[in-house]
Amino acid sequence: MRTVGAYELDDDPARMDLDVVWKYLSTEVYWGKWRDRELVEKVFRNAWRVVGAYETSSGRLVGFARAFSDTVGSAYLADVFIVDEARGAGLGKELVREMIDNGPGAEFRWMLHTADAHGLYRQFGFGDPPEGQYMERSRASEG
Repeated sequence: MRTVGAYELDDDPARMDLDVVWKYLSTEVYWGKWRDRELVEKVFRNAWRVVGAYETSSGRLVGFARAFSDTVGSAYLADVFIVDEARGAGLGKELVREMIDNGPGAEFRWMLHTADAHGLYRQFGFGDPPEGQYMERSRASEG
């Protein structure tokens, strides 16, 4: 656990408030609204690592990130969010740092998809893949 201002960052899955995670992912973000509660719980259980950001004074979950990995050399960062009232203090940056730089995957090759947070992730070395070196198969429902 690491303290950042008025917040704590912790990777203990037992501490996560899945009600907060579910509510935010199902109502507030563009990438998660298609998932039902059962699916959110399943990806949480199957995550390689989860990190939460908590208000120190109340213990309330205000941020979340999860990753899946082969546990050897690559990982994928997903579902990163900070609730609206906790934004603006650099907490998102610290949450990403805790996940990718301060955890067991610090030497991994990290990947992610984002439509709106390129500036945040570029601070951690993320960039566009070299032309022709990345392919993706979208979900059948997007076809």
